[in-house]
Amino acid sequence: MTKRFLATAAFVLLSSTVTASATEIGAAFETACPFGDCAAGISLSYLGEFVIPTGHMENGVEFGGISGLDFDAATGHYIAISDDRSERAPARFYELDINVDASGLKGVSIVKQVTLKDKNGEPFAARTVDPESIRLGKDGIYWGSEGDGKALLPPFIRVAAPDGSFIREFKLPQGFAPTADKSTGIRDNLAFEDLAVAPSGDVFVGVEAALYQDGPNPSLTAGSLSRIIRYDAATGEPKAQYVYPVSPIPQAATKADGGNDNGMSEMLALDDHRLLAIERSYAQGFGNTIKIMMMDLTDATDVSAIASLAKNDQRVVPARKSQVLDVRAIGLVPDNIEAMSLGKAKDGGDVLILGSDNNFSAAQKTQFYAFKVLRRPQQ
Repeated sequence: MTKRFLATAAFVLLSSTVTASATEIGAAFETACPFGDCAAGISLSYLGEFVIPTGHMENGVEFGGISGLDFDAATGHYIAISDDRSERAPARFYELDINVDASGLKGVSIVKQVTLKDKNGEPFAARTVDPESIRLGKDGIYWGSEGDGKALLPPFIRVAAPDGSFIREFKLPQGFAPTADKSTGIRDNLAFEDLAVAPSGDVFVGVEAALYQDGPNPSLTAGSLSRIIRYDAATGEPKAQYVYPVSPIPQAATKADGGNDNGMSEMLALDDHRLLAIERSYAQGFGNTIKIMMMDLTDATDVSAIASLAKNDQRVVPARKSQVLDVRAIGLVPDNIEAMSLGKAKDGGDVLILGSDNNFSAAQKTQFYAFKVLRRPQQ
């Protein structure tokens, strides 16, 4: 059977208008009317970069692997999850103090470290978990593990107490668990990267690239169909699934025989139907390309009853998307950006914070970018 997609609206990208070099504090850019909807307009100004070098030790534990970030209004601090698979130290999240105001991003300091616990109340054993995302929910800390396709470990979303102890787990929909023959389920290292909590309390969880049954990974000429699960946070039960069309790989490798990729590495809910998404690409010899997209799920088809997007004859409307920011195009040199949060600056202003996963590599760094939110979508 042939798959049918209404894809035209999903790939209309509106370029940002840059008023100055983004390396200057206060340089602003805006996307006035994403999807032609001026109520969805967003405007940001650059507040700077702060780097924590690879190898930094905190209480005897190497800091790094930051793959998720969220703001805690109660403390004025941020929680950040490390994707260490309990190999350097037990799986953990951090509390961070990000010192930023209208004059710029001045520093990031580590307040404390919290060990995540398994269902038995014990720290996770090595390679039994791959933490990739974290958000504050109404009843605890929501966090996700990408799973392990090679070891056939399913991905999961769990709720933890502030001390890292297990509270409950969300239901994994059919078709997401890895399979030995790779006929269905997550691809290894391309699973639950994305987690967002809407003002209503609904939880969105996205895979980085297509499940095996839904089609191929992105290439230089074609994109990939990622699924987004919408959960009822109170019950942990799935409510719907949507298609997010990941773009083709934007840059060929410049290194001979080098690899390249593209995928959705984080989501952030702006309201109950509009989200920001990071598309994170890497090309050997070139580096990272980081694009922030806005998506709108208003008219997106619920595909939870469609077993395979690649073998489907139903009409499917994916999430509409529009480009908000190309980080490299505005003069910055991004690392492996996998974390994104809205928060408050020290002077009370709204800010957008991005963070990178350094992969605990000496060739990379834990990098934070801050942007002042001048305007955001209105309901």
